[in-house]
Amino acid sequence: MTNTTQAEFDLVVFGATSFVGQILSRYLMETYGTGGEVRWAIAGRSESKLASLKAELGDNASALPVILADASDDDALAAMCRQTRVIISTVGPYALYGEPLVKACVSTGTDYCDLTGEVQWIRRMIERYEDQARQTGARIVHCCGFDSIPSDMGVWFLQQKSEETFGQPCRDVRMRVKVAKGGLSGGTVASMINVAKEAGADPKLRKELANPFSICPPEHRSSTRQPSLKTAEFDKTFNAWLAPFVMGAINTRVVHRSNALQQARYGKEFTYDEAIMTGKGTKGRLTAYGIVAALGAFFTASAIKPTRWVVEKLVPKPGEGPSPESQEKGFYDIRFVGRTEDGKTLITKVTGDRDPGYGSTGKMLGESGMCLAFDVKDEVPGGFWTPASALNGKLLERLTTRAGLTFELLETR
Repeated sequence: MTNTTQAEFDLVVFGATSFVGQILSRYLMETYGTGGEVRWAIAGRSESKLASLKAELGDNASALPVILADASDDDALAAMCRQTRVIISTVGPYALYGEPLVKACVSTGTDYCDLTGEVQWIRRMIERYEDQARQTGARIVHCCGFDSIPSDMGVWFLQQKSEETFGQPCRDVRMRVKVAKGGLSGGTVASMINVAKEAGADPKLRKELANPFSICPPEHRSSTRQPSLKTAEFDKTFNAWLAPFVMGAINTRVVHRSNALQQARYGKEFTYDEAIMTGKGTKGRLTAYGIVAALGAFFTASAIKPTRWVVEKLVPKPGEGPSPESQEKGFYDIRFVGRTEDGKTLITKVTGDRDPGYGSTGKMLGESGMCLAFDVKDEVPGGFWTPASALNGKLLERLTTRAGLTFELLETR
């Protein structure tokens, strides 16, 4: 059974003083307050930093409870889990620091969500802990930030509309980032460098990272070749040049796992890919090739020790990220085009009103935790889930009414 009896808190934000943890805590404070219907607390390893965060959150945060726990202290993590129904974790890179908390949540039957984009770590957690999570009732939901909620919930929304309009799902869906404005934080960059480092040292992992079904149940596979953009390409649907989207490597895996956990609702031979639009004409083409070159250089340099230190010197450090003003000015606009098996087409749009990685991610992560705590009852058993497969329409409502996202049907033909 999940940890719902006699829990002191509905939510605990673990890693509250991290860059995203501060954004998330501010969002929860502004949206739900403290001492009201939502019982929540902040947690981390530094008492002084947590006290500083409370002060920054304002006078109303004086009653906000604080829990001290280190990511490597198994006993402290278990004690924290027993006090709450849901843990929201922002402590990454998760491949380096995340496993002890997942283990504690699974063993205590506590629900959990995070914002990881580290597909190799997710696969390891599923292999090690899913059987136990099913027994204890712990619902584990990874990827509740920009990777991968807009993609995962965007496909879920498109398929809802396709079933309503055409009476069938779209067999093929392509996601295209039309525009995204916002900066990277040091935590995200550190996670990307760590993935490149692991892959550079492990040929088996490199093969796994090329598998679009790497986090699906073993029995869920497709005989249809999955599209995967490797270089610049022109997209006739949107009349724009395309480049690979850096988050596509995780988002595609999450979408395929959502399909698998919904009993192949999108179809056994469902195909999905992602790319970023770079514009029209020569300028769009050159920009696309520039992105291809930059991504290749980053991951190649990050994979080997002699050049990794140069990358680490140039990029933001963990704890660094865009200013509050930049977060406010950020936004994103993502398009999806779906085609049914008999050739019918449907185009949808997902937008967010803050920078994708931080301002919007903080709100998406907070509402995912709220959805786990208040909206998802016993119909979702213990196990490792995705946002779409566990939270589905309940999360969609929260995202549109509170978190600044829109989901819109643009065209059918």
